[in-house]
Amino acid sequence: MAEKYSIGMENTLKGRLFNAFLDTIVAGLIRFVWIKSVKGLENLPKAGPYIIAANHQSYLDFFCLQSNLPVKMTFLAAEKFFDAPFWGTLMRYTGQIRVDRNADDKSEAINKGLQALKHGKVLALFPQGTRSRSGKIEKTFTGVARFALNAKVPVVPIGIKGAYEVFPPHKNRPKLKKIIEISVGRPIDLSQYYNREESRELYREVTNEIMVEVSKLSGKEYIPEQ
Repeated sequence: MAEKYSIGMENTLKGRLFNAFLDTIVAGLIRFVWIKSVKGLENLPKAGPYIIAANHQSYLDFFCLQSNLPVKMTFLAAEKFFDAPFWGTLMRYTGQIRVDRNADDKSEAINKGLQALKHGKVLALFPQGTRSRSGKIEKTFTGVARFALNAKVPVVPIGIKGAYEVFPPHKNRPKLKKIIEISVGRPIDLSQYYNREESRELYREVTNEIMVEVSKLSGKEYIPEQ
């Protein structure tokens, strides 16, 4: 069942060809031009379901993770990407989940994420929700905790260094600098929280625990939020 499960058009003929192109040509270019090192791949679980949580500094973050981790990931992505010609094609043919950030009801995105985990997929999130405007870890959202506790799956923290220096939000094109480092941490077992009543405070506590690990791996300071 896990093999047939599909969110977008990734399992169509066009989707398979598109993903084969990304996995070979595009991934190879990204590794050659920008990636300095990838550490901790042995920390990735042998199979899903689990969640990947990483810091977010640049549009390159998505490509860096897709090109360097030996797992297929389903990302939660903002509505603006689905509404743009290039990004919209990329999002749909790689099977990403649309999140309307301004919508009061995000249940559709939440349900799709939980279904992906139920089918053994790897769900990837940037808890910051958007690219950092300073390169630091800024405000974070608690969706990562909500998914992890509801699906009862571990979270793998990942730190990305150098992506802000290569392609910050205020620039229109990336620099050709091979300085990006990716560090994969050990899975965080959250089972101690499973029997607690879910609440805003619990989601924040769990998110803080995850982001502290992301902070260590990325070399970016994180001040736990209330």
